[in-house]
Amino acid sequence: MQQHADQYIGGGWRPSLGGGALEVRNPATEEVIATVAAGTAADVDAAVAAARAAARDWGLTSREERLAPLTRLRDGLAARQQEIAETIVAEQGSPIGFATGVQAALPLLVASSYVELLAGYEFQEKIGNSTVYAEPAGVVAAITPWNYPLHQVVAKVLPALAAGCTVVLKPAEDTPLVARLFAELVDQAGFPAGVFNLVTGVGSEVGAALAAHPGVDLVSFTGSTAVGRSIAEHAGRGIKKVALELGGKSANVVLPGADLGRAVNVNAANVFANSGQTCTAWTRLLVHQDQYEEAVAIAAKAAAKYQPGDPSSAETRMGPLVSAKQRERVRGYIRAGVEQGARLVVGGAEAPDGLPTGYYVQPTVLADVTPEMTVAQEEIFGPVLSIIAYRDEDHALEIANGTEYGLAGGVWAADEATAAAFARRMDAGQVDINGGRFNPLAPFGGYKSSGVGRELGRHGLEEFLQTKSIQF
Repeated sequence: MQQHADQYIGGGWRPSLGGGALEVRNPATEEVIATVAAGTAADVDAAVAAARAAARDWGLTSREERLAPLTRLRDGLAARQQEIAETIVAEQGSPIGFATGVQAALPLLVASSYVELLAGYEFQEKIGNSTVYAEPAGVVAAITPWNYPLHQVVAKVLPALAAGCTVVLKPAEDTPLVARLFAELVDQAGFPAGVFNLVTGVGSEVGAALAAHPGVDLVSFTGSTAVGRSIAEHAGRGIKKVALELGGKSANVVLPGADLGRAVNVNAANVFANSGQTCTAWTRLLVHQDQYEEAVAIAAKAAAKYQPGDPSSAETRMGPLVSAKQRERVRGYIRAGVEQGARLVVGGAEAPDGLPTGYYVQPTVLADVTPEMTVAQEEIFGPVLSIIAYRDEDHALEIANGTEYGLAGGVWAADEATAAAFARRMDAGQVDINGGRFNPLAPFGGYKSSGVGRELGRHGLEEFLQTKSIQF
């Protein structure tokens, strides 16, 4: 078993000042596979001091001086893809196929995009008699979640470093091992001491201390809306900029005339991937009432392809949830749905057959869901699909926009123009039409309670910049 009692601060590993430890469990076996340091406010103070000391010199570096270590970091991610995937399988439970193809590959894709973007980005422009400069925001606190534990690290840290900011990273307590691996790659890439720092620990202590710290200029957080509100409150007292990527309750709307079979099957793949632990998952499938039962039957058949199993097996398409707490949360939502009148089509709150150990939940399809039900309003963050009938397009739009969230969505129609017109009326930061492909350069973020700010591409880089104008 791995035992780590140190933090990465000021360019090297040093003993944590707290002395406590966090257990890391394999969600498929429930066994403790490692311990990491339970950081404290004192560790945060040390990390922020190191980042603060490095901020001015790093912020004044040239594009080329930042590009060189960023390129080496990108290359390090490429060289350790298999190790990254296996680490995420062990601590997060993603099936090895998904871990290899998405959990490890996506961070490399995003890292490459920022190397390319930095090479051509213009940090100044002339406007009349003014020169306008894009300057680094300063010290960034990056607080990341467990569902995509390396992707979210890379999506925050890489653009922050590219912008000339220094960073203190606080990874999720359930998945700290891949963050430590990332810190090793940063160290090997040769960034100046203090430019990147890692403090592991629980959110209520380390995360809160970072959000409130007077030495932090910007807080970038991904996680639940409830915690996001708390982060914003802490940061607001210091007038810090915040970037928040929060919860979602995304609707996938299938309009009459669309390819129903493809739409429902893609929806199933979307909602059961990563065991439903995806903030953008299309957890609400909206289908016209005339096609409703046909859609339910297709969804039931599709769900059968995602039976849970050992995530280390190449045959497994759905692994466990990340923790016992998350498993019980999701099972509670399934029970609530049935109690409120939803029809259980497949799945349920019981443990999957043959898997008495592990944080597993059955892929579940709920029919006869109405918009006011809890399962149609709250983020479940598990493999649960709710199917809702609508009367006409206006009714579908009312349902789609009828939650506090607005992160993502999907629209399917016989032609792209019809789908795009509907998508423009959706309260969501990102909408896919007829299964549109993921674009790592497109801005990612939400409306309403799904957050503020954007990640990825140019918009993601600019979250970490501030503007200065000098008049001549």
